[in-house]
Amino acid sequence: MATSAKALEPRATRGRETTPALADSLRRKLEELDERQEELAHLLGEAEVVNDRQRFAALSREFSERTPVVQAFAAYRRLEEDLAEAQSLADDPDEELRQLARDDMVEIGDKMRVSAAELKTLLIPKDERDDSNVFLEIRAGTGGDEAALFAGDLYRMYARYADARGWRLRPLAESAGEQGGFREVVLGVEGQAVYGSLRYESGIHRVQRVPETEAKGRIHTSACTVAVLPDIDEVTEVEIARDELRVDTFRASGAGGQHVNKTDSAVRLTHLPTGIVVECQDERSQLKNRARAMQLLRARLLDAAQEKQKSEQAAERRTQVGSGDRSEKIRTYNFPQGRVTDHRINLTLHSLTDVMSGELDQLIQPLRQERQADALRAMGEA
Repeated sequence: MATSAKALEPRATRGRETTPALADSLRRKLEELDERQEELAHLLGEAEVVNDRQRFAALSREFSERTPVVQAFAAYRRLEEDLAEAQSLADDPDEELRQLARDDMVEIGDKMRVSAAELKTLLIPKDERDDSNVFLEIRAGTGGDEAALFAGDLYRMYARYADARGWRLRPLAESAGEQGGFREVVLGVEGQAVYGSLRYESGIHRVQRVPETEAKGRIHTSACTVAVLPDIDEVTEVEIARDELRVDTFRASGAGGQHVNKTDSAVRLTHLPTGIVVECQDERSQLKNRARAMQLLRARLLDAAQEKQKSEQAAERRTQVGSGDRSEKIRTYNFPQGRVTDHRINLTLHSLTDVMSGELDQLIQPLRQERQADALRAMGEA
């Protein structure tokens, strides 16, 4: 039987803050998870469940997902027991023993604070889309040729980041800029937890630099829009009627050997009610391109529906981390000063070269932490 949280609150030790006990609501959640884990372990051992492959798989997945938080809670309770033992010696007649007990209480208190923070993070509801592959869309905005060149730079930045993480990058459609780069490029990114990382990239990316064609050395400001859409295999929320769709076929352009410009394998889909247009020319087969384009169209329609729902909400959170809101500038890349600034969390880094080389985690991790902090505040546990 676990010792009560109140009984485990230690005395102040040499000016150090007392170790905060877990909030009652948080402890109740953890105890409920612990009980459910025991129930799952029991169920997974029953012959009836083992013989039902679908139920066994679902329960096994639930057991696996709960394991990290259950193990972390067990570690926290062991620290509580260690703290109670140290407290019992804090008033021992032996001065040396009392000093050792006080030192232990300080050390255990530090570990408990770390453990409690870890438990809060583990309790944040997981977005099931975080494990999804994504469609990554980069479009040149204001700035003409310079914006197209910057779109090419962003493409290479994401390609290097994907390569470092072992992800697969598949160009699905592209429109080249007149002086290089892209007016538009659409990519499929496949790998482990792709959306969980790239979700923070949706928005307007602004660049400040001197274009190569600028004779007077003046700094120009250009912008690109990045959209990150989770590639959900079965999107039941979006229904597309046949009479709402226009299908056009055309010859693929770009790399492809003899196949290029020989057959009308590329597919363009237009969703008439919304005007959303998608293209796919990656596959040799028109049928495969159409299927891939339909998948992208559904993802865009779902994203649009979710954005509409969010815009209708009465209150928005202070930050737009992970919201996919592309109406605001999220990041500025200043080449003359070698810095990059993420405006959502007021973070400025003087490591632009590293960022453009694909080292994006130094931006993504703080954004992820801010999102977690927002989630904790919403839970009332921060």
